[in-house]
Amino acid sequence: MTKPVKKSIASVSRPLITLSVDIGGTGIKMMALDETGKPISDRLRELTPPDPTPERLIRVLDDLSTQMPAFDRVSVGFPGVIKNGVTLEAHNLSPKWAQFPLQEELLKLWKKPVRVANDASVQGYGSIFGKGVELCLTFGTGLGSSLFTGGRLCPGLELAHHPWKKKTYEDYVGLRGLEKYGKKRWNKLVESAIAQTSQLFNWDYLHIGGGNSKHIKFELPRNARIVSNEEGLLGGVALWRDQ
Repeated sequence: MTKPVKKSIASVSRPLITLSVDIGGTGIKMMALDETGKPISDRLRELTPPDPTPERLIRVLDDLSTQMPAFDRVSVGFPGVIKNGVTLEAHNLSPKWAQFPLQEELLKLWKKPVRVANDASVQGYGSIFGKGVELCLTFGTGLGSSLFTGGRLCPGLELAHHPWKKKTYEDYVGLRGLEKYGKKRWNKLVESAIAQTSQLFNWDYLHIGGGNSKHIKFELPRNARIVSNEEGLLGGVALWRDQ
């Protein structure tokens, strides 16, 4: 009778751990995830430093990472336009983010594979159902947006600075709009913006996130919902699905 072969400890591969990072205009969040996207650590949060230049912000990221378990790869959500791991701009951070190679710099820092995407895209990955046309809007310091069809991201969408009314969407429904117009008027503007996006994209589902989504008081359409801010971290594993 043949005895079963015992696997050595060395032959058993350890599950991949993803360090998920969510960079915002007011806060920086970090969490470790297993291969299924489930948290294996607490969510850590630090305030975004004043005058958040790349050097200052990366210092905060490095400090937070020392409180995380060992990780194998990194996913980063960034509040601005990203092309090939390079930040093209970040209106709510610092002008010094223009053409900054964030993905490359974090690879050098942590010696781990890194993928960087727009923060609303990562939030969307953590929120979508994966069917039909789905739009994700995040109401925070600015306005984040991501569009998916059949679970696939449509890259390059940046609704925040698109002209709307006499200014831009972000001018009215971002933090500046909330502070300028007050919660009651801001709610009317957000409701109007949502109606406009429905006509523009004909979305099947709308997912709403961001710190200021808690101020929404009107009744949402039946195919729209508010999702947890934690989805902006939980979507980190999705950046590696095509690996």
